[in-house]
Amino acid sequence: MASTTLTAPVLPADHTMSTRAKWAVAGIIAGGGLAGLLATGSSALAAYFARRVITPSTQVEDQEVLAVVRSDDGLQLILAATPESIVDGVYSLFFDGGRGHARIGRIVSYSPAEHTVQREVEAVYSGELASARRGWWSGAAYADPAAVGLAAEELAIDVDGGQAPAWLIRAGAAGPAPVWAIMVHGRGATRLEGLRAARTARELGLDSLLISYRNDGLAPSAPDGRYGLGSTEWRDVEAAIAHALANGAKEVVLFGWSMGGAISLQTADLSRYRHLIRAMVLDAPVINWVDVLAHHAELNRIPYAVGRYGQLMLGHPVGRRLTGLAAPMDLKAMDWDARAVELRTPTLVIHSVDDDYVPYGPSASLAEKNPEMVTFEPFTGARHTHEWNVDPQKWDRLVRAWLQRQLAPRTNPGSVS
Repeated sequence: MASTTLTAPVLPADHTMSTRAKWAVAGIIAGGGLAGLLATGSSALAAYFARRVITPSTQVEDQEVLAVVRSDDGLQLILAATPESIVDGVYSLFFDGGRGHARIGRIVSYSPAEHTVQREVEAVYSGELASARRGWWSGAAYADPAAVGLAAEELAIDVDGGQAPAWLIRAGAAGPAPVWAIMVHGRGATRLEGLRAARTARELGLDSLLISYRNDGLAPSAPDGRYGLGSTEWRDVEAAIAHALANGAKEVVLFGWSMGGAISLQTADLSRYRHLIRAMVLDAPVINWVDVLAHHAELNRIPYAVGRYGQLMLGHPVGRRLTGLAAPMDLKAMDWDARAVELRTPTLVIHSVDDDYVPYGPSASLAEKNPEMVTFEPFTGARHTHEWNVDPQKWDRLVRAWLQRQLAPRTNPGSVS
């Protein structure tokens, strides 16, 4: 969920329906005749919506770059003002089809009248920024572990269909840490997303495994080439946990962003290692897919009944012919708002109340229904999965304090603290 994180996220960054798609649906409706008008049009639109949700797609360069300015303080960018580019914080701009990558910092000036914003360029990791004309905005602020000042080992984890690349960042030189952090990125994002949490995890004494999973462009694709929204990807997280346990870990902490949060919740529910998951830190997680899909249907001006029809396609065996899924998807089993009391893993949920991609309501509801296990920490002003980007000090402080409590030595039953 994008990541951007979503980070990219439930639907691609261009989540509004294209003009071509709208005319295609209109053509189907017009060509279906009066008798089949509603049924044909609704089915076509519902199928289109369902496929968009589960089909991996490339990033869209929807951020316009107007000029590169060299000042006494270094490089600055003048960008078209967008809902993302006018929010202060630290971000990335990917350009030239992803071959170029720059870290973008604070806002220098903003002109609502001219619809432009000028921001500092903190680093150019790759590409010729001066020639950039368009790109996409991301919360994955760093290019690799070295950009965070951390050494990492490149390794591969055995998963279904092959091997998935991962970074291993050690907490120290004294050997494997007893608890490892498994970083699970969101839909449309990559393992870069977890780098924002890597320093915090290291300072807590955790080794960090930043993983890839099916259909993310690094790990092997699923046989059907479709996202499972957590219902299939959790097996790749389980494989990462198995790797950690085989290499010295005793327990793990799952970090998940957007759809990575949904994947983490499924892992804590279904994995044979669920009893070894000490805690979870979820950033803007998808708690209830039905709620998120209904929200995106509304964003796309899709009638409620049609959006609901698309959801039914994802969960019905006959719908596989239209969606391409290898097996029906059980959205009810991934509704953790309804299953709140079943969650038995201590969980910190961080979610911005201004997230208009994955609304925060189910996150707050999960904590309200299961306060024993779930702690909810709201942010303000941040776009989807950009809580760290807006206020890294607050994010670090909250995660560090909460995890220190969870990682404290457990007392024996009946003993005096």
